[in-house]
Amino acid sequence: MHFLTDSSILIDGLFNRHNLQTVLANPKYNTGLSEMARENAISSFGNKIYLKGLIEFTNYCKNSCYFCGLNVNNANCSRYRLSKQEILSCFKTGKDFGINSYILQGGDDSFYSNERIVEIIKAIRRDFKDPSLTLSMGERSYESYKSFYEAGLKGYILHHESHTLEHFNMLHSDDVSLFNRLNSIKNIRQSKLYTGCGLTVGFPYQTLENIADDILYIYDLAPRSVTVMPFIPHKDTVFANESSGDAELVFKVISILRIMLPKAIIFSHYSLDFIHKKGVEKGILSGANAVTLSLAPFKYRKKYNLYTNKIAEKDSIYKSYEKLQLLAQKTGGEISTDY
Repeated sequence: MHFLTDSSILIDGLFNRHNLQTVLANPKYNTGLSEMARENAISSFGNKIYLKGLIEFTNYCKNSCYFCGLNVNNANCSRYRLSKQEILSCFKTGKDFGINSYILQGGDDSFYSNERIVEIIKAIRRDFKDPSLTLSMGERSYESYKSFYEAGLKGYILHHESHTLEHFNMLHSDDVSLFNRLNSIKNIRQSKLYTGCGLTVGFPYQTLENIADDILYIYDLAPRSVTVMPFIPHKDTVFANESSGDAELVFKVISILRIMLPKAIIFSHYSLDFIHKKGVEKGILSGANAVTLSLAPFKYRKKYNLYTNKIAEKDSIYKSYEKLQLLAQKTGGEISTDY
């Protein structure tokens, strides 16, 4: 298969499951994919790198996912919840940086009832000038998503984690169902919220066939935003002794998704710096076009420990912002807050 002799052949080849596995397995395609993906990102969005404010507002979670440091069985996790006033204060900080697009992210925390979430959304919209607000806090019902949309929420992010039932079950206890997860994603779309999704590369027991199926599922879903994260083990989970995801494979998946979804917002996640010394930068050069700035107070940010040694917590918000500006310059882009 001569995928790189003609761009149309390469693009067509990615939609074939067998060919996609071949591309994932062979490093000779890496450079061509990243160059094509970067060109596609620039063609669709210019040199803009979109900055979104990230507010990790609760690290409570009712689920016992085997890979996550926030899982309900982790007795070593120091739990917290931001009050409504603390959340609004984070938005005030974001406004100081000119940010108008935000992600409220947390564990699947039942404390935040639909009524509480609606109250928070309305308070944000009341106190700030119509920000673009996305929520990510696990599975909810269609009625929940609809009520969030009617309150002014723009989007909802929910990762499927694995589209292969056997593999999904290896990552979760019986309290999490692939059927429920996929149905929740379907309900997000039907509620008129824009859909954000993603996948993790390097999960234990994950095969290239699994990754190919995940990519094809995301393509069919046609989400507004995508996040590709590496698996990073957490010391207090059953996967503590597993290896982190392969950096080059993560970057390749970003490139493939950019080629398949040229108009999607694709995040260069801060966790990429854990597996590569210039991970976030290389994520941009691989086709990603968005980054996040953590806005929660430092005392809380260091507790949102999805994995061990979370890198993003050593810098102040202002220092992190300066680094993102420098990163944009290095990649030939510019930070934009207008999305």
